[in-house]
Amino acid sequence: MRVFLTGATGFIGSAIADDLANSGHQVVALARSDASAAKLGARGFDVYRGDLHELDSLRSAAAEVDGVIHAAFTNISATTTIDESTRVDRAVVAALGDALAGSGRPLVVTSVTSLLRPGARGTEDDEASPEGNPRGQAEIDALALLGRGVQVTVVRLPPSVHGEGDVGWVPALIRIAKTTGVAGYIADGKNRWPAVHRLDAARLFRLALESPTLSARLHAVADEGVPFRAIATAVSQIAGVPTASIAPEGADAQFGFLSRFASLDSPRSSARTRAALRWNPDHPSLLEDLASGIYTP
Repeated sequence: MRVFLTGATGFIGSAIADDLANSGHQVVALARSDASAAKLGARGFDVYRGDLHELDSLRSAAAEVDGVIHAAFTNISATTTIDESTRVDRAVVAALGDALAGSGRPLVVTSVTSLLRPGARGTEDDEASPEGNPRGQAEIDALALLGRGVQVTVVRLPPSVHGEGDVGWVPALIRIAKTTGVAGYIADGKNRWPAVHRLDAARLFRLALESPTLSARLHAVADEGVPFRAIATAVSQIAGVPTASIAPEGADAQFGFLSRFASLDSPRSSARTRAALRWNPDHPSLLEDLASGIYTP
C-alpha cells in the first residue's frame, strides 16, 4: 500500500514509518521543514511538504494514497494549549475524512487511553468522553467518519510509550526527580499507568491499517497497569534520589503540569485488540526499560 503518514519524524511516528517500510508498504511522509524532509528522504521515504495547518494540502495528499495514518499532534507549549492542539487535530481529522469519504480506504487516527473513566479497567468497548479531556472530541469526530464510507480505526495510546529515544513522560519524571530531589508518588502510589513499547505500538498501527474492518477502537497497551510507586522507585534509581510519598495537596508543587497524570489510576485492557489482530507485544515492559539503562544519562 501507498500510505500517507503524519508525524513521521516523531518518537512514535518514526517507528511506524520504519515498520510500514519493513513490511513492504510505500511511505509518503509529511514534512514541515527542510530539515525534516532531508531526514525522511535519507531514510528512503517519499516526502510530502506540508503542515497540519494546511488542510487543503493534507486533503490532496490523502486523495492520492491507499491509506492514511495520522500520528502527529501539535506540541503543547507555553503558547499552545491542549485546547488549541485539539482544535488543530479535529480540523486535520475532518480534512482527511473529506479526502477519503466514500472510498472505503483506511484511516488510522491516534487517540489516548486517558479519555476513559479513571479507576475502572477500561476496554476498547468504552466510548471516549471529551469531558475533562478535549482530545475525546477528536476521537468522536474520527469514528463518525465510518458513516461516510471511511474505514476508520482509532488507536489509543497509554500515558507511557517508552523505549530508546523517549522524550515523553518518563524522561519528564526523571527531570522532576532531579530538580526536586525526590522521586515522588502521590499518597500510597497504588494508582496504575498502562504502558507500551514504541515498537509494539508501531506494529499495531500497521496492523490496524492492513485490517481496518476488524475493530474501530484498539488499545496499544502492553502493561495494563504499572503501579506509579513502582515507576517512582525505578526513577529514583536513575536519578540517584530517594522516593517519597507526596500528599495530594502537594502534587502541583512536585509534578507541575504532570500532577494530574501522576495521580491518574487508569488500568486499560487490550484483550480485544490482541484477539482481533493477533497483536502480541514482545518488546521490553516499562519497568524492564527503566532498569535497562536506556534512560540513564
